[in-house]
Amino acid sequence: MLIDTHCHLDASEFDVDRDAVVQRAVRAGVGGMVIPAVQQSAFKAVAQLAAQIPGGAYALGIHPLYVLQARDSDLDDLERAVQVALLDPRFVAIGEIGLDFFVPELCEPKARHIQEHFYQAQLDIAQRHNLPVILHVRRSQDALLKALRRRAVCGGIAHAFNGSLQQATQFVDKGFALGMGGAMTFPRALQIRRLATSMPLDALVLETDAPDIPPAWLGRDPGHGSPDGSGRFGRRNEPAELARIALQLAQLRSIDIEVLSEATAASAQRVLPRLAASLSS
Repeated sequence: MLIDTHCHLDASEFDVDRDAVVQRAVRAGVGGMVIPAVQQSAFKAVAQLAAQIPGGAYALGIHPLYVLQARDSDLDDLERAVQVALLDPRFVAIGEIGLDFFVPELCEPKARHIQEHFYQAQLDIAQRHNLPVILHVRRSQDALLKALRRRAVCGGIAHAFNGSLQQATQFVDKGFALGMGGAMTFPRALQIRRLATSMPLDALVLETDAPDIPPAWLGRDPGHGSPDGSGRFGRRNEPAELARIALQLAQLRSIDIEVLSEATAASAQRVLPRLAASLSS
């Protein structure tokens, strides 16, 4: 089974053909899709959408690209939403949360402070409820790890990981898997491809980040990402592309696609323990 551990199916880019997108993913062998929220207004939408999708699951959180427009009351809303969602077997994590030190306006001192405030507060929510987290990691690996060392967070996924081998190992040692997606398919993405082949297979999970981070056959070489920070540097990505992404990862590691699919699905369920319930529903 292929599991897309990170796809934003609630994004407006899918409004015109969302059902067809899901159907293509199912036909491509994608048996599970995790939809992370990015802001308070999306909490209900991702839960409702996950309930309509075979193997659908969701996470609740406030993305670092949205924290400048967020309020502390949104954290209170998140806490309440999590308490309700714990009764829903399709709810799997706190996410997408994290830090982004790539987008220029987010690197200003005040913006960094706000990002760190929301990140740490959401880590605290995850710790209180013994939930894993889905992390946005962009030029922020060390800062993310610093906060994780101060909390007993039970792991999760380092989404679209592009750090050093040493940093990758530290995340894995803390119970995280590394998300491998479209960026890995570009031959010039040397660091990501090194991680894809050198890290233990059980440290990797598959993802698309649809509609963003399109693979090589849909986009152009991302370099360090799109100028607006969206990660969108080509045509729209969608979960069905996970099959070809998985094949490329299998080829990089010189293993059968069936072995890769089974291993990454097992890793996804290990770092997101509640995911198994949504896959069987």
